[in-house]
Amino acid sequence: MKIVIIGAGMGGMTAAARLARSGHSVTLYEASDTYGGKLRTEWIGKFAFDTGPSLLTLPAVYKDFFIRTGKPLAQLCEIKAVDPSFDYRFADGTSLTFANLSRHHTLNAIRNAYGEDVSRQWEQMMKRATKMWDVSREPFIESELRSPLSLLKRTTLIRDIFTIAPWKSLRDFANEQLPDQRLRYILDRYATYSGSDPRKAPAVLATIAYVEEAFGAWHIKGGLGTLAKLVYQRCIDVGVEFHFNSTVDEITVEKNVAHGVRLSDGTIISADAVVANADAALIYNQLIKGEKRKLRKVRKNLKRADASIAGFTLLLGLRKDGSAPLKHHTILFPQDYDAEFDSIFEAKLPVQNPTIYICAPNDELMVKDENLESWSVLVNAPHHGSDGFDWSDANFARLYANSIIDQIEARGISIRDRLESLTIRTPADLERTVLAPGGSIYGTSSNGARAAFMRAKNRSPIKGLYCVGGSAHPGGGLPLVGMSGEIVANAVGIAQSARPK
Repeated sequence: MKIVIIGAGMGGMTAAARLARSGHSVTLYEASDTYGGKLRTEWIGKFAFDTGPSLLTLPAVYKDFFIRTGKPLAQLCEIKAVDPSFDYRFADGTSLTFANLSRHHTLNAIRNAYGEDVSRQWEQMMKRATKMWDVSREPFIESELRSPLSLLKRTTLIRDIFTIAPWKSLRDFANEQLPDQRLRYILDRYATYSGSDPRKAPAVLATIAYVEEAFGAWHIKGGLGTLAKLVYQRCIDVGVEFHFNSTVDEITVEKNVAHGVRLSDGTIISADAVVANADAALIYNQLIKGEKRKLRKVRKNLKRADASIAGFTLLLGLRKDGSAPLKHHTILFPQDYDAEFDSIFEAKLPVQNPTIYICAPNDELMVKDENLESWSVLVNAPHHGSDGFDWSDANFARLYANSIIDQIEARGISIRDRLESLTIRTPADLERTVLAPGGSIYGTSSNGARAAFMRAKNRSPIKGLYCVGGSAHPGGGLPLVGMSGEIVANAVGIAQSARPK
């Protein structure tokens, strides 16, 4: 088959390489001048920063990709375990570190900090999260999710429903399982991994806690953007043809069948199948022109869905000052976590006292001098635009950045007296650079029990059109995007085998 891929994000590239390896002719068109989508390691002066994902979980997804398309990943880069995986710091002055790949050590840390009863709370919650993962992994995550009806055929349906408890939000689950507020804050945070509000997101997101613990938190030496570089090279090795600075203006559709794409310069590219690694709203509302009866439902779902959380980022180049370095991942929780979600999802205003995530990789390959260190600081933010918050005011962005730095320093972490460079990235910047509507990191949120079924399916209602990447099933984040690449490659293969010979 002749296949066109729109977008060189991780979903588009992993699908492209798998399809090319299977013998298809694959051509990829990317609007920007580079590959990787949101996954980038950028050099600013003497400092390198992961400006998108800063943590790799479920590395087996990419290990499988490299094995199936050529040389193993371990031969191409150095993957290091992040231990401890997280350093959680609370407004009451206490802190808690979660060990990597060890429930035993994590439970001991909770026990030492807060006592046996609190440690037991986390242990019982994780046992339930483990069962949720066992139930949801194959039908909800690793498989193509066609419709809720497909799940009704499972012989364990009733038991599975009670395990997942789709009627409960993650907050309901936290309140039930974790009387200690600090542990509830940690569990609430997993909703933000999918850009969602824990008061609306499904309880099954607790499985992320299990995945992090069981499969580990990992860093790639030189920055996670190294993974994008390696996937791009693998695409080249198996014959994928790339065209950068090539914007697709339209997916050409006739009689409900995708026939190719039209570029911004007017060039028409025909294809047997089109794989779109773009935001679902962009695909269905802009790239497919005119009224299409088959798209009424998907367009309605996109309109009803909440935009996911966006991010406000500070890239800090610092001089080392002889103090103990921060852990790789540090989370500073505020006094009132609910105020953050009220601000983002209801008021649609920047959060005055947000949860602050600091990534300090302590990776000598990410600085030009051993006396320097690069930090990425991320706070959750409302999306950019007329129906969100206008992030185009550079003066406001500077004032807000200084407010974030003030709050970090108030928690005993020095910045200003050793700051060499400061770069600010707003949701408006993310929208501009990677065409993410409003700078929403994950497309649509997982707010609500039906959100998984409202997310764009990998197999579009338009025959011959497939959706891949963070706004499509199974969702955002490096592992899920890699899985979507595999799901789409398999779906195209199935469609080919069904074609008349």
